[in-house]
Amino acid sequence: MATSSRRVGAETSKTRDTLLDCVEKMMLDEGYASVTYRALAAKAGVTPSLVQYYFPTLDDVFIAAIRRYSERNLAYLNKVMDKRSDDPLRALWEYSWDEATGTLMTEFMALGNHRKSIRTEIAAVTESVRKLQLDALTAKFGEDARPLGDLSLPALQLLISSLPKFLNLEKGVGVETAHAELTEAFERYLDSIEPAPKRKAAGRRRAR
Repeated sequence: MATSSRRVGAETSKTRDTLLDCVEKMMLDEGYASVTYRALAAKAGVTPSLVQYYFPTLDDVFIAAIRRYSERNLAYLNKVMDKRSDDPLRALWEYSWDEATGTLMTEFMALGNHRKSIRTEIAAVTESVRKLQLDALTAKFGEDARPLGDLSLPALQLLISSLPKFLNLEKGVGVETAHAELTEAFERYLDSIEPAPKRKAAGRRRAR
């Protein structure tokens, strides 16, 4: 198949960043379904043809938004891990709560259920985040360590990152039975591994 020679707007363009800012706001305010060429153009005060110049397909719009969002998240994760390199378990636990309660990520996940290219992008981003997290745990405990019962570090990393997502999904539909009990019990497990420094309350998320 011949490669298209169609020009595409530069990724460093301020106009492109403005469009992606609008995409995020639309997704937060009205959900991913509200993002169309015409609606995005109206939101940004440009023509639909200019939107298409930067993003030839609607999937390109969402993929660019996911990548930019993920870059911010990775930068934040690196900052958290660097700041608390002596306590990566709690750094990961707090980051996972922050990520799980992020409205924008929830919209991206919902979108991924309907668009294969988006699902593939989310999977790639998730794997890169997990690798970074696992590297931090390995640096602290050693590759074959099992600091929490019989769980390997990859299994422990998966539990820490997925538990907040599951609880947040249930909370979203009004189910909170035993949530506090489970969260407190898991934090006691973390406390049993090594003394816990002062930390923010689980579930609190940063402004975005």
